[in-house]
This record gives sequence, C-alpha cells and structure tokens, in this order.
Amino acid sequence: MLNLSTLNPQQRQAVETIRGPVLILAGAGTGKTRVITFRIAHMVGHGLAPGNILGVTFTNKAAREMQERVRKLLPKPKADDKANRPTICTFHSLCVRILRQHIDKLGYKKNFVIYDESEQLAAVKKILSAISAKGEKTDPGAVLGMLSKFKNGGENAKVFGDPSVHALAQHIAKRYESALHACNAVDFDDLILLTLRLFREHPDALAACRTKYKYVMVDEYQDTNAAQFELVHSLTVEHRNLCVVGDDDQSIYGWRGAEVANLLNIEQHYPEIKVVKLEQNYRSTSNILNAANAIIKNNARRRGKSLWSQKGAGAKILLQAYTNDEDEARETVAQIEFKRLAYRVPWSDCAILFRTNQQSRPIETELRKANVRYHLIGGQSFFDRREIKDFLAYLKTFLNPDDDISLLRIANTPARGLSDVTMERLLGASHERKCSVFTAMKNPLVTTTFQKNTRESIEAFVAFVERVQGQLQTTANEFRLQQWAEDFLNEAGYFAECRRLEKTPEAGEARVRNLKELMTTMDGAGNLPTERLDNFLENITLDSDREEEKENTSDAVTLITMHSCKGLEFPHVFVVGLEDGLLPHTRSKVEGTMDEERRLFYVAVTRAMLTLTISHCGGRKKYGQLLPCHPSPFLKELPEELVETSDSKSKTPVAPESGKNLFAAMRSAVS
Repeated sequence: MLNLSTLNPQQRQAVETIRGPVLILAGAGTGKTRVITFRIAHMVGHGLAPGNILGVTFTNKAAREMQERVRKLLPKPKADDKANRPTICTFHSLCVRILRQHIDKLGYKKNFVIYDESEQLAAVKKILSAISAKGEKTDPGAVLGMLSKFKNGGENAKVFGDPSVHALAQHIAKRYESALHACNAVDFDDLILLTLRLFREHPDALAACRTKYKYVMVDEYQDTNAAQFELVHSLTVEHRNLCVVGDDDQSIYGWRGAEVANLLNIEQHYPEIKVVKLEQNYRSTSNILNAANAIIKNNARRRGKSLWSQKGAGAKILLQAYTNDEDEARETVAQIEFKRLAYRVPWSDCAILFRTNQQSRPIETELRKANVRYHLIGGQSFFDRREIKDFLAYLKTFLNPDDDISLLRIANTPARGLSDVTMERLLGASHERKCSVFTAMKNPLVTTTFQKNTRESIEAFVAFVERVQGQLQTTANEFRLQQWAEDFLNEAGYFAECRRLEKTPEAGEARVRNLKELMTTMDGAGNLPTERLDNFLENITLDSDREEEKENTSDAVTLITMHSCKGLEFPHVFVVGLEDGLLPHTRSKVEGTMDEERRLFYVAVTRAMLTLTISHCGGRKKYGQLLPCHPSPFLKELPEELVETSDSKSKTPVAPESGKNLFAAMRSAVS
C-alpha cells in the first residue's frame, strides 16, 4: 500500500485529487516529480486501469525518471504486459505512438522516418538552391527556424524576426512539406501537427485515443505551445480528467513558442478546475527563497505564491562588482578553489550560470589555467559527430531507400564512383520523373545516360542497398542488428575510411569506437529486425536531450546557461554577468518580454541550495574591444537585508571557532 504520510498536506491533496481537472501549481524545489509519481501510483491503487493513464513530459530524461519512480511505487506486474502499465512519455513520443497506428489515414506509410535538424536543413538547402538567384546568400537555418515557428503557431512567428526570412519561409513552406512527404518523412513539428490533423479529419482515431487515455497528466504545463495545448484539450475535453503541473514563474521559453497564458487562463477551458499550490521548498535556504520571492512579485501577471523553507536563514547573497569579465572569471574560479581547499567543497557542488554561451569563454580560460575540471553543458553532441550521422543515414536508407536526404549523404561515403556531379544529375532526373533518387537509380532510361563506369557504380550501389535491406526481412529471432551493422560498414569500407581521414591513428580509432559503442544499443525493444531498427532510430531522433542529460560522474564544475538550468540544483551557485543588456537582454525591451527575463533571473536564483553569488562587470569584451556595462535593473529588486557585498564581508570579523575550523580544514587539505 502506498504510504502518503511522507507527503506534506498540499502534496497529499494534489495526489488524492484524481478525478476532474486539477492544476498543481508547483513552485521551484517543491517536490513536483514526487507528487506526479505518487499521484499515478495512487490512481492505480484506487482501481484505475494503468493502461488508461497518460503522463506527458517535455524531455526524455524526465520521462525516464518518472517511469523508473512509478515502477518502484507500483506492485510488480504478473507479466511484461505493456497494456497494464501507465504511458509516460514526451509530447513527441506520444504523437509517434498515435501516428504509427493511424498515419496511413493521412496518406503516409506507417514506416515514416523522422528527420532531425541536419536532414531538415538539407531539405531547405535543396529547395533554396533551386529557387535562389546565382550568388544570393540565404541562411537556411534562419528559414528553418521560421518554418518551425509557423508550424507551432506562436505569435512570435508573426511579429518578430527578419521580414525577408519571414517572406522566404512563407514562400517555400509548401515545397518543404511536399519534399518531406515525398520521402515519407516528417519533422519534429509535424509529429504534433499531423496528430492534430488526424484528430480533426478522423474522429474515429480521436475517439480511440480518448478511450485509451482517460486520465491525462501534463508536466511543465507553462512550457506548452499552441499546438500542444490543442492536443491536450482534444484528448481531455470530454472526460475532463486532466491534471496539469507547472509554475508560471518558471515560464522562460516564450522565444520558442511556449505560451504562459495556457497556464494563466486555464479556467477559461476548465472552469471547474481545482488549484493546489505547492509552496514548501525542500531545496534552498530562506534567504535565497525570500530574494526569489521579492524578485518575482514585480511581475504583474502571475498566480500568487510564496516559497518558504524549513532549512533556516543560511548565508546572505553575495553581490560582487568587477572591472571586466576577465576579472570576474578569475575571481569566480578563485572562490570555487577557496571553497574546495578551505571547506572541502567538491567541484561538482558548484555551478556557474550565464545568460549567453559567449560568456563561457573567459570562464573556461580561467578554469583551465587553474587546472579545475569543468563540464560545459551544450558542447558538441555525440549525435552531431560526422561518423554517427553517416551511420544513421545508412540505417535510414536501408529502412526506406526513398529517403533522399539520407541516401544522398551516404551514396559516395566512402567514395564509390558516385561523384557530386553524378548525384546532381540523378537528383535532377528524380525531379523530372517525380520519383525518389533511388527509384531513378534503378531506372534504365536514366542510367543509360551515364558513362559505363558511372553506370556500373550506380548499379553496384543499388545492389548493395537492396541486398543489405533484404537481410532485414528475416524473421529469425537470432538475427542481431549489431552484427549486421558491423558487417555492412566493413563491406562498405566505412571503418577504413574513418581511420584514413584522421590525422592520428588514435583519432581514427576513437571514431570507430563511437560507432561500435552505439551499435551495442541496437537490439532493444521489438521482435522483427525492422521493428527493432525502427525503435532504435526513433529513440535517437526523439532523444535530442540525451547528451545533456548524461550523468557527469567526474568531480567537475558545471557551466550552464540560465535557459538550460531549469530543473537542476547545486549547493553553490555563481550567477555571472548580471548586466543591463545581458539580463534583461537588449531584445526584451524591444519585444516587450521583460517579465520573461525576470522569470529567467528567478529560475537562476532558485537553483541555489546553500550559497548564491551574483556578479556584474563595468566592462565586457566584445570582438576584442572592452565595452562599458551597467548593472542589471533586476539587482535593485533584491532586498538589501538579504545581500552583502564583498566589501562588507571583508569587514566582518570571523568568530574564533569558525577561524579554527577554517585553518584546520586548510591544513588538512594541503597535508
């Protein structure tokens, strides 16, 4: 039986309210995940069928954590029956599940592929190259970003951004959609939009989903965009068993389409909704929370809540001013090292937060000088490495040879006599005949226009693809994708190519090792090889946050942007660069997003558990030139009694007992 006595009264109320619409207003550090997982377990304990419960999150990391915690709370199932387990997944994963069953109703095949960003960019580049004048330069990334904003329906797409990019994106939107559909491909945004189209055009599919998902919970509801809101509303508008969990004070993703109004105005759609506030914080000291409360109350449009803690007052917030960003970086690193040597604070207990990625450069320089290990969140992703992208393109080609983007990537990788000129001619032929490049390669009317050597290379490549693809059609249970993949990469000469292209043997072996490590994860869920391969590719494409969530097991300081730090916590937090123009960002004054900038500051402050240090500079280098800076206006919102400056701190005498302990710790550290 589930023990609810470990919950505080508000948490318990949230867990026990299992029918009808509920808004759990969960402030930072108030045990939100615990409440969600207990609530799911409580529902199952009260006789609700686990298969009718849906929990939706924003990241795969959050979904996995919830799945694991719910599994521990529920009695062990008698058999590995998926129907008897709650569905806990991301919005995108939910839509993939729905579309795999019903997408044929929309004119796609059920074995559709999901394009990642590089494949989307390749599709946009292809369209732009066909319509652009010679020498005309257009940023395909900006066009793709605007296409995404159109699809997500946020107001940002209509108001902000370069008007020429806006116009170009509108001009190619239909071509882009057709290009993907021709390859039986969808992108991330399509997953939700196609599901909504399915619901609108095929009421039977919507009815089946409503019957399946009778109890819906949505985490981080303040981050939902217009399309996600419509999806949730479509599923729950009849049975009304919707529980949303969120905090409007932590809504910081407006720039990518999130609409805090979804949370603020929820009573318009569910007037009978019950609101439960979680305000007891289990993370931070009272001084940190009182500062956070003082900052956020300056936002006029919000749901009132006030965080409190039983952890005691704790240290005051240290506010420091520096001459320039290099001084700021050097002193921040010195303070981290002082904590380590004097108080045995491990590096992993410390985090440096900043508004923009460019701010990390002087900090990284100083950390390296001091031989301090650090972990920069958001470096090059494992899945952005060339060899991994090539490998995934091979897999996608074998699953669906009509996927032009993947096929064009690997057709001459490694070189097999299919030059760029050859591939361009084949691409042209595929356009003329309104077919895929692979179909054009198999057409004798096309191939006979090439010279003998090139024609033989095309035929050899087609034979290779069809043979390796044919191996996947086996129904033998002992067929292992790992061995299959290793075999075709060896045959293609790809491992040799990895070794040949690198300057050192070690670098070549590292690329081969990356591939072989990834292959060990291929034989997961599913019986048939094609099913297992589908699942493998789906998990990788959907799991865009996989690299960032990797546990950093080594003792290292975390460097992270304020936007990336939501949901994390650190004993000792250093917020650097609190300057006007950085936070609030210069754009916010033009775009009218000052409230969101203040929420970003609030999120940064509430990451700290024990100590919080905030700093700003009188000058900051940009393109090698020192430009003057002014303190952020948000600093005036910090109550004076909660803050001390480095000047006032140096004048406070240390108590004798504290002094003895400090010197003892330092002696111990250096002995």
